[in-house]
Amino acid sequence: MADDAAFPPSGAPDDAAWNVLDMAHMSQPIDLSAPYSTSTLAGKTILITGGASGFGAAFARHWAAHGAHIIIGDVSDAAGEALVADLRALPRSSPHHHYQHCDVTVWADQLSLFRFAASATPTRRIDFVVAGAGIVDMANTFDLPVADFSRDDAPPPPPDLKVMNVNMTGVMYTTHLALFWLRRNGRREDETPRDRHLLLISSIAGVAPLPGQTEYTASKHAVMGLFRALRGTSWRHGVRVNVICPYFVETALLGWKGMGMVAGAEVGRVEDVVEAATRLAADEGVVGRGLVVGPRGVVGGEEGKGRQAVWEVYAHDYQRVEVFVWRYLAMLNALKRVRGWVGVVKDFWRLYVNNKGKGKGGKKRGGK
Repeated sequence: MADDAAFPPSGAPDDAAWNVLDMAHMSQPIDLSAPYSTSTLAGKTILITGGASGFGAAFARHWAAHGAHIIIGDVSDAAGEALVADLRALPRSSPHHHYQHCDVTVWADQLSLFRFAASATPTRRIDFVVAGAGIVDMANTFDLPVADFSRDDAPPPPPDLKVMNVNMTGVMYTTHLALFWLRRNGRREDETPRDRHLLLISSIAGVAPLPGQTEYTASKHAVMGLFRALRGTSWRHGVRVNVICPYFVETALLGWKGMGMVAGAEVGRVEDVVEAATRLAADEGVVGRGLVVGPRGVVGGEEGKGRQAVWEVYAHDYQRVEVFVWRYLAMLNALKRVRGWVGVVKDFWRLYVNNKGKGKGGKKRGGK
Protein backbone atom coordinates (compact mmCIF):
# COMPACT_ATOMS: atom_id res chain seq x y z
CA MET A 1 0.00 0.00 0.00
CA ALA A 2 1.39 3.39 -0.97
CA ASP A 3 1.78 5.98 1.78
CA ASP A 4 -0.13 9.27 1.80
CA ALA A 5 2.87 11.17 0.45
CA ALA A 6 2.97 9.03 -2.66
CA PHE A 7 -0.75 8.61 -3.25
CA PRO A 8 -1.69 11.00 -4.70
CA PRO A 9 1.38 13.07 -5.61
CA SER A 10 1.58 16.25 -3.61
CA GLY A 11 -0.29 19.24 -4.94
CA ALA A 12 -2.26 17.41 -7.63
CA PRO A 13 -5.96 16.54 -7.52
CA ASP A 14 -6.76 12.82 -7.52
CA ASP A 15 -8.04 12.55 -11.08
CA ALA A 16 -5.22 14.59 -12.60
CA ALA A 17 -2.57 12.78 -10.55
CA TRP A 18 -3.42 9.34 -11.82
CA ASN A 19 -4.43 10.14 -15.41
CA VAL A 20 -1.63 8.62 -17.50
CA LEU A 21 -3.08 9.14 -20.99
CA ASP A 22 -0.30 11.59 -21.83
CA MET A 23 2.38 9.38 -20.29
CA ALA A 24 1.20 6.45 -22.43
CA HIS A 25 0.81 8.76 -25.47
CA MET A 26 -2.81 7.67 -25.80
CA SER A 27 -5.38 9.71 -27.66
CA GLN A 28 -8.56 11.04 -26.12
CA PRO A 29 -11.83 9.05 -26.32
CA ILE A 30 -13.09 8.76 -29.87
CA ASP A 31 -15.90 10.97 -31.11
CA LEU A 32 -17.73 8.33 -33.10
CA SER A 33 -19.92 10.96 -34.75
CA ALA A 34 -16.94 12.82 -36.19
CA PRO A 35 -16.06 12.26 -39.85
CA TYR A 36 -12.70 10.87 -40.90
CA SER A 37 -10.86 10.45 -44.19
CA THR A 38 -9.97 7.11 -45.74
CA SER A 39 -7.38 8.76 -47.98
CA THR A 40 -4.63 7.78 -45.53
CA LEU A 41 -5.09 4.13 -46.52
CA ALA A 42 -3.92 4.68 -50.10
CA GLY A 43 -0.49 3.21 -50.76
CA LYS A 44 -0.18 1.51 -47.39
CA THR A 45 0.84 -2.13 -47.12
CA ILE A 46 -1.60 -3.96 -44.85
CA LEU A 47 -0.86 -7.49 -43.61
CA ILE A 48 -3.90 -9.46 -42.40
CA THR A 49 -3.60 -12.86 -40.73
CA GLY A 50 -6.70 -15.01 -41.08
CA GLY A 51 -7.68 -12.75 -43.93
CA ALA A 52 -9.13 -15.26 -46.39
CA SER A 53 -12.64 -15.12 -44.92
CA GLY A 54 -14.82 -13.42 -42.31
CA PHE A 55 -13.81 -10.03 -40.99
CA GLY A 56 -10.34 -10.26 -42.54
CA ALA A 57 -11.73 -10.68 -46.04
CA ALA A 58 -14.23 -7.86 -45.48
CA PHE A 59 -11.43 -5.57 -44.32
CA ALA A 60 -9.31 -6.54 -47.32
CA ARG A 61 -12.05 -5.73 -49.84
CA HIS A 62 -12.85 -2.38 -48.23
CA TRP A 63 -9.29 -1.21 -47.79
CA ALA A 64 -8.16 -2.41 -51.22
CA ALA A 65 -10.93 -0.28 -52.71
CA HIS A 66 -9.25 2.70 -51.02
CA GLY A 67 -5.86 1.98 -52.60
CA ALA A 68 -4.11 -0.13 -49.96
CA HIS A 69 -1.80 -3.03 -50.83
CA ILE A 70 -3.19 -6.14 -49.10
CA ILE A 71 -1.15 -9.16 -47.98
CA ILE A 72 -3.24 -12.11 -46.78
CA GLY A 73 -1.97 -14.96 -44.61
CA ASP A 74 -4.27 -17.93 -43.97
CA VAL A 75 -4.52 -21.72 -44.07
CA SER A 76 -7.46 -21.65 -46.49
CA ASP A 77 -5.45 -21.52 -49.69
CA ALA A 78 -8.31 -21.70 -52.19
CA ALA A 79 -10.24 -18.92 -50.45
CA GLY A 80 -7.11 -16.79 -50.09
CA GLU A 81 -6.13 -17.08 -53.74
CA ALA A 82 -9.70 -16.34 -54.85
CA LEU A 83 -9.87 -13.26 -52.63
CA VAL A 84 -6.62 -11.88 -54.01
CA ALA A 85 -7.89 -12.39 -57.56
CA ASP A 86 -11.03 -10.44 -56.66
CA LEU A 87 -8.98 -7.64 -55.09
CA ARG A 88 -6.82 -7.27 -58.18
CA ALA A 89 -9.95 -6.99 -60.31
CA LEU A 90 -11.39 -4.08 -58.31
CA PRO A 91 -11.59 -0.73 -60.16
CA ARG A 92 -8.55 1.46 -59.44
CA SER A 93 -7.24 -1.21 -57.07
CA SER A 94 -3.54 -1.83 -56.51
CA PRO A 95 -2.10 -4.78 -58.43
CA HIS A 96 0.09 -5.52 -55.42
CA HIS A 97 -2.23 -7.83 -53.50
CA HIS A 98 -0.83 -11.19 -52.46
CA TYR A 99 -1.70 -14.35 -50.58
CA GLN A 100 0.64 -16.68 -48.73
CA HIS A 101 -0.15 -19.82 -46.77
CA CYS A 102 0.35 -19.19 -43.05
CA ASP A 103 -0.52 -21.26 -40.00
CA VAL A 104 -0.36 -18.60 -37.28
CA THR A 105 0.56 -21.18 -34.64
CA VAL A 106 3.80 -21.89 -36.53
CA TRP A 107 6.48 -19.25 -35.93
CA ALA A 108 8.30 -20.04 -39.18
CA ASP A 109 5.09 -19.51 -41.16
CA GLN A 110 4.50 -16.09 -39.65
CA LEU A 111 8.12 -15.05 -40.06
CA SER A 112 7.96 -16.05 -43.72
CA LEU A 113 4.72 -14.11 -44.18
CA PHE A 114 6.18 -10.91 -42.72
CA ARG A 115 9.33 -11.22 -44.80
CA PHE A 116 7.26 -11.77 -47.91
CA ALA A 117 4.99 -8.80 -47.13
CA ALA A 118 7.96 -6.50 -46.59
CA SER A 119 9.40 -7.39 -50.01
CA ALA A 120 6.32 -7.95 -52.18
CA THR A 121 4.99 -4.40 -52.42
CA PRO A 122 6.45 -1.26 -54.05
CA THR A 123 7.10 0.46 -50.72
CA ARG A 124 9.17 -2.44 -49.31
CA ARG A 125 7.64 -1.89 -45.88
CA ILE A 126 4.67 -2.92 -43.75
CA ASP A 127 2.49 -0.06 -42.53
CA PHE A 128 -0.39 -1.81 -40.81
CA VAL A 129 -0.90 -5.28 -39.32
CA VAL A 130 -4.20 -6.93 -38.41
CA ALA A 131 -3.92 -9.90 -36.04
CA GLY A 132 -7.11 -11.36 -37.45
CA ALA A 133 -6.70 -15.14 -37.27
CA GLY A 134 -9.15 -16.75 -34.84
CA ILE A 135 -11.25 -19.86 -34.35
CA VAL A 136 -14.00 -21.10 -32.04
CA ASP A 137 -14.81 -24.65 -30.90
CA MET A 138 -18.56 -24.92 -30.66
CA ALA A 139 -18.20 -28.48 -29.36
CA ASN A 140 -16.70 -27.00 -26.15
CA THR A 141 -14.53 -30.01 -25.36
CA PHE A 142 -12.51 -28.10 -22.74
CA ASP A 143 -15.35 -28.17 -20.20
CA LEU A 144 -15.96 -31.89 -20.67
CA PRO A 145 -12.89 -33.85 -19.60
CA VAL A 146 -13.29 -37.51 -20.46
CA ALA A 147 -11.83 -40.26 -18.26
CA ASP A 148 -12.35 -43.89 -17.36
CA PHE A 149 -14.38 -43.43 -14.19
CA SER A 150 -14.20 -47.16 -13.51
CA ARG A 151 -10.60 -46.54 -12.47
CA ASP A 152 -9.80 -44.03 -9.74
CA ASP A 153 -6.30 -43.46 -11.09
CA ALA A 154 -7.30 -42.82 -14.70
CA PRO A 155 -6.80 -39.11 -15.45
CA PRO A 156 -8.29 -37.45 -18.52
CA PRO A 157 -6.04 -36.84 -21.53
CA PRO A 158 -4.69 -33.32 -21.99
CA PRO A 159 -7.23 -30.91 -23.49
CA ASP A 160 -7.02 -29.86 -27.11
CA LEU A 161 -6.03 -26.22 -26.79
CA LYS A 162 -6.25 -25.40 -30.49
CA VAL A 163 -8.49 -22.38 -29.80
CA MET A 164 -5.96 -20.94 -27.35
CA ASN A 165 -3.08 -21.76 -29.68
CA VAL A 166 -4.64 -19.87 -32.61
CA ASN A 167 -6.36 -17.06 -30.71
CA MET A 168 -3.58 -16.30 -28.25
CA THR A 169 -0.24 -17.86 -29.26
CA GLY A 170 -0.86 -16.95 -32.89
CA VAL A 171 -1.78 -13.38 -31.92
CA MET A 172 1.33 -13.08 -29.74
CA TYR A 173 3.50 -14.22 -32.65
CA THR A 174 1.82 -11.69 -34.94
CA THR A 175 2.19 -8.90 -32.41
CA HIS A 176 5.86 -9.63 -31.77
CA LEU A 177 6.68 -9.61 -35.48
CA ALA A 178 4.54 -6.51 -36.08
CA LEU A 179 6.44 -4.55 -33.42
CA PHE A 180 9.68 -5.54 -35.16
CA TRP A 181 8.67 -4.76 -38.76
CA LEU A 182 6.49 -1.70 -38.17
CA ARG A 183 9.21 0.21 -36.36
CA ARG A 184 11.42 -0.12 -39.47
CA ASN A 185 9.18 2.16 -41.52
CA GLY A 186 11.32 5.24 -41.12
CA ARG A 187 10.08 8.69 -42.06
CA ARG A 188 8.15 10.35 -44.85
CA GLU A 189 9.71 12.73 -47.34
CA ASP A 190 8.85 15.66 -45.03
CA GLU A 191 10.69 13.91 -42.16
CA THR A 192 7.52 13.17 -40.18
CA PRO A 193 7.23 9.59 -38.84
CA ARG A 194 5.21 7.18 -40.95
CA ASP A 195 2.04 5.77 -39.44
CA ARG A 196 2.58 2.35 -37.85
CA HIS A 197 -0.55 0.56 -36.75
CA LEU A 198 -1.36 -2.78 -35.12
CA LEU A 199 -5.03 -3.76 -34.88
CA LEU A 200 -5.95 -6.60 -32.53
CA ILE A 201 -9.21 -8.51 -32.93
CA SER A 202 -10.87 -9.55 -29.68
CA SER A 203 -14.58 -10.19 -29.15
CA ILE A 204 -17.49 -9.40 -26.88
CA ALA A 205 -16.21 -12.56 -25.15
CA GLY A 206 -13.09 -10.55 -24.33
CA VAL A 207 -14.99 -8.15 -22.09
CA ALA A 208 -17.89 -10.30 -20.88
CA PRO A 209 -18.20 -13.96 -19.90
CA LEU A 210 -19.48 -16.37 -22.51
CA PRO A 211 -20.61 -19.42 -20.50
CA GLY A 212 -20.14 -22.65 -22.39
CA GLN A 213 -17.21 -21.21 -24.39
CA THR A 214 -14.53 -21.28 -21.71
CA GLU A 215 -11.45 -21.60 -23.90
CA TYR A 216 -12.67 -19.04 -26.44
CA THR A 217 -13.56 -16.59 -23.65
CA ALA A 218 -10.16 -17.08 -22.02
CA SER A 219 -8.36 -16.52 -25.33
CA LYS A 220 -10.24 -13.31 -26.09
CA HIS A 221 -9.77 -12.01 -22.53
CA ALA A 222 -6.07 -12.66 -23.11
CA VAL A 223 -6.15 -10.52 -26.26
CA MET A 224 -7.68 -7.70 -24.22
CA GLY A 225 -4.95 -8.09 -21.61
CA LEU A 226 -2.37 -7.87 -24.38
CA PHE A 227 -4.04 -4.73 -25.72
CA ARG A 228 -4.40 -3.00 -22.34
CA ALA A 229 -0.76 -3.58 -21.44
CA LEU A 230 0.72 -2.94 -24.87
CA ARG A 231 -1.08 0.34 -25.45
CA GLY A 232 0.85 1.75 -22.49
CA THR A 233 4.26 1.01 -24.02
CA SER A 234 3.92 0.68 -27.80
CA TRP A 235 4.63 4.40 -28.22
CA ARG A 236 8.28 3.57 -27.51
CA HIS A 237 8.34 1.82 -30.89
CA GLY A 238 6.30 4.52 -32.62
CA VAL A 239 3.46 2.01 -33.06
CA ARG A 240 -0.16 2.75 -32.29
CA VAL A 241 -2.20 -0.21 -31.06
CA ASN A 242 -6.00 -0.46 -31.15
CA VAL A 243 -8.56 -3.25 -30.74
CA ILE A 244 -12.08 -4.10 -31.87
CA CYS A 245 -14.48 -6.42 -30.02
CA PRO A 246 -17.32 -7.62 -32.25
CA TYR A 247 -20.54 -9.04 -30.84
CA PHE A 248 -22.17 -12.06 -32.49
CA VAL A 249 -21.98 -11.45 -36.23
CA GLU A 250 -23.15 -13.86 -38.91
CA THR A 251 -19.88 -15.11 -40.38
CA ALA A 252 -18.35 -18.50 -41.16
CA LEU A 253 -16.60 -18.39 -37.76
CA LEU A 254 -19.90 -18.28 -35.88
CA GLY A 255 -21.55 -20.96 -38.03
CA TRP A 256 -25.03 -22.43 -37.67
CA LYS A 257 -24.36 -23.63 -34.12
CA GLY A 258 -23.36 -20.17 -33.03
CA MET A 259 -26.35 -18.61 -34.74
CA GLY A 260 -28.50 -21.10 -32.87
CA MET A 261 -27.17 -19.69 -29.61
CA VAL A 262 -28.52 -16.23 -30.44
CA ALA A 263 -31.63 -17.32 -32.35
CA GLY A 264 -34.32 -14.69 -32.06
CA ALA A 265 -31.90 -12.02 -30.84
CA GLU A 266 -30.29 -9.16 -32.72
CA VAL A 267 -26.82 -9.78 -34.16
CA GLY A 268 -24.12 -7.42 -35.32
CA ARG A 269 -23.41 -6.51 -38.93
CA VAL A 270 -20.19 -7.11 -40.80
CA GLU A 271 -20.33 -3.61 -42.29
CA ASP A 272 -20.34 -2.08 -38.80
CA VAL A 273 -17.26 -4.10 -37.85
CA VAL A 274 -15.57 -2.91 -41.05
CA GLU A 275 -16.55 0.68 -40.28
CA ALA A 276 -15.12 0.49 -36.76
CA ALA A 277 -11.87 -1.07 -37.95
CA THR A 278 -11.55 1.44 -40.79
CA ARG A 279 -11.94 4.38 -38.41
CA LEU A 280 -9.11 3.01 -36.26
CA ALA A 281 -6.98 2.30 -39.32
CA ALA A 282 -7.54 5.53 -41.25
CA ASP A 283 -7.52 8.05 -38.40
CA GLU A 284 -3.81 8.18 -37.58
CA GLY A 285 -4.54 10.17 -34.43
CA VAL A 286 -6.37 7.31 -32.70
CA VAL A 287 -3.96 5.59 -30.32
CA GLY A 288 -4.66 2.95 -27.68
CA ARG A 289 -8.42 2.75 -28.14
CA GLY A 290 -10.87 -0.15 -28.19
CA LEU A 291 -14.25 -0.36 -29.91
CA VAL A 292 -17.05 -2.84 -29.26
CA VAL A 293 -19.37 -3.51 -32.20
CA GLY A 294 -22.89 -4.70 -31.38
CA PRO A 295 -26.37 -4.82 -32.92
CA ARG A 296 -27.77 -1.54 -34.17
CA GLY A 297 -30.42 0.09 -32.04
CA VAL A 298 -30.07 -2.47 -29.22
CA VAL A 299 -26.68 -1.88 -27.64
CA GLY A 300 -25.96 1.60 -26.39
CA GLY A 301 -29.59 2.46 -25.77
CA GLU A 302 -33.06 1.05 -25.34
CA GLU A 303 -34.21 -1.44 -27.93
CA GLY A 304 -35.56 0.25 -31.01
CA LYS A 305 -34.06 3.63 -30.13
CA GLY A 306 -31.07 5.05 -31.96
CA ARG A 307 -28.75 3.45 -34.48
CA GLN A 308 -25.54 3.20 -32.47
CA ALA A 309 -23.65 -0.04 -33.04
CA VAL A 310 -20.15 1.00 -31.94
CA TRP A 311 -18.90 2.33 -28.63
CA GLU A 312 -15.64 2.45 -26.67
CA VAL A 313 -14.56 -0.24 -24.25
CA TYR A 314 -12.03 0.26 -21.45
CA ALA A 315 -12.07 3.89 -22.47
CA HIS A 316 -11.09 5.24 -19.06
CA ASP A 317 -8.88 2.62 -17.42
CA TYR A 318 -5.73 4.71 -18.00
CA GLN A 319 -7.36 7.85 -16.63
CA ARG A 320 -7.07 6.60 -13.06
CA VAL A 321 -4.43 3.96 -12.39
CA GLU A 322 -2.72 2.46 -9.34
CA VAL A 323 0.58 3.83 -8.10
CA PHE A 324 2.69 1.07 -9.69
CA VAL A 325 1.41 1.83 -13.21
CA TRP A 326 1.95 5.55 -12.68
CA ARG A 327 5.53 5.06 -11.48
CA TYR A 328 6.33 2.50 -14.17
CA LEU A 329 5.16 4.72 -17.02
CA ALA A 330 6.98 7.68 -15.49
CA MET A 331 10.15 5.55 -15.43
CA LEU A 332 9.69 4.55 -19.09
CA ASN A 333 9.33 8.21 -20.07
CA ALA A 334 12.46 9.07 -18.10
CA LEU A 335 14.40 6.26 -19.79
CA LYS A 336 13.20 7.44 -23.19
CA ARG A 337 14.50 10.94 -22.48
CA VAL A 338 17.82 9.64 -21.15
CA ARG A 339 18.32 7.43 -24.19
CA GLY A 340 17.62 10.45 -26.37
CA TRP A 341 20.36 12.43 -24.62
CA VAL A 342 22.71 9.45 -24.81
CA GLY A 343 22.19 9.44 -28.57
CA VAL A 344 23.05 13.14 -28.74
CA VAL A 345 26.22 12.58 -26.70
CA LYS A 346 27.23 9.67 -28.95
CA ASP A 347 26.70 11.80 -32.06
CA PHE A 348 28.88 14.62 -30.67
CA TRP A 349 31.53 12.09 -29.61
CA ARG A 350 31.65 10.60 -33.11
CA LEU A 351 32.00 14.09 -34.60
CA TYR A 352 34.81 14.87 -32.17
CA VAL A 353 36.69 11.64 -32.90
CA ASN A 354 36.29 12.02 -36.67
CA ASN A 355 37.50 15.62 -36.65
CA LYS A 356 40.39 14.80 -34.33
CA GLY A 357 41.47 11.98 -36.61
CA LYS A 358 41.68 14.21 -39.69
CA GLY A 359 44.92 15.77 -40.76
CA LYS A 360 45.59 18.65 -43.09
CA GLY A 361 43.49 18.78 -46.17
CA GLY A 362 40.65 16.95 -44.47
CA LYS A 363 42.37 13.54 -44.73
CA LYS A 364 42.56 11.19 -41.79
CA ARG A 365 46.01 10.82 -40.25
CA GLY A 366 47.81 7.85 -41.63
CA GLY A 367 45.61 7.86 -44.74
CA LYS A 368 46.97 7.75 -48.25
